[in-house]
Amino acid sequence: MAWALALGVVAILAVVYEVVPLFMGSSVTPVSASQPALSSASRVTATPRGKTSGKKIRAENLDPTLRLKLLASSEQATYEGSGRNIFVSQAEDIVIPKLIAKGHTDDPNPGPQGPPPVPPPPPIPLKFFGFASRPGAPKKIFLSKDQDVFIAGEGEIVDRRYKVVHISGTSVEIQDLVGSGPPQNIPLTPS
Repeated sequence: MAWALALGVVAILAVVYEVVPLFMGSSVTPVSASQPALSSASRVTATPRGKTSGKKIRAENLDPTLRLKLLASSEQATYEGSGRNIFVSQAEDIVIPKLIAKGHTDDPNPGPQGPPPVPPPPPIPLKFFGFASRPGAPKKIFLSKDQDVFIAGEGEIVDRRYKVVHISGTSVEIQDLVGSGPPQNIPLTPS
């Protein structure tokens, strides 16, 4: 019984210790527009709970006056960017190397050279392994990519990237929408 009484007294003292500073107020007085600003030697030393801390804040950083000249100078500033719009996707500028002049002694090919050949688009990783057709229904094909199997008809998009353009009995024509190359034919693979 004595222990319970002692713990109750300690709990009451802890609650009083935490609650009393809230009712005592803080030692910081707010600065209003009618009061003059604090001198630079004044320091504020109160924390939100009214307890003092070792950290001191200079009063000159808390000056509430509005400086209209600084505000007016910032209104006159205009943004002069580099001309690049960050909201529009655009390709980097391609630097074309200078061609060697005709008749130069180091020139192995004196004839005109055209642009380098465009590399073919990468092959589409889908495999065509079958189709299903019901009377009166459009043809559907079965495509696989790794462990995934897709069922699609003409005009449908597979794997959020490939569009089925045309279905024939032995192959399927597929367009890569991301690579935007020409459609590729994928032959029917034997099972």
